[in-house]
Amino acid sequence: MTIHDLVGSYTVQGSNQEATDAVTYHGFLTLSVDENHRILAQWLIGDHEQHGTGFYKDGILVINFRYEGEDQTYKGVAVYRCLNTDVLDGFWSEKHGDPRFLGSEFCVRIRNVGILN
Repeated sequence: MTIHDLVGSYTVQGSNQEATDAVTYHGFLTLSVDENHRILAQWLIGDHEQHGTGFYKDGILVINFRYEGEDQTYKGVAVYRCLNTDVLDGFWSEKHGDPRFLGSEFCVRIRNVGILN
């Protein structure tokens, strides 16, 4: 698998950086590659947008992300195990989150489906 195999859109279900592992959000992740072969990431969770940049090696995708909150800019890192070109299984942490816990994300590629008759 190469970095270019990861380009595309994914559905996301995840849990926040807290004691429970229950799914607390759903959304979308879009991955592209820049001219330096770095990953560009964009999450859309409800009406909330986050951006990140990262790299891929040996089945591991690492993305440093950031987003604007009401009072400050939040930053963190997400790490995904690329189970195959369609499934990413990951965890994340952000600077202002509860340091005792990690968030989690499970991402599945969105495939274009032809028109149904």
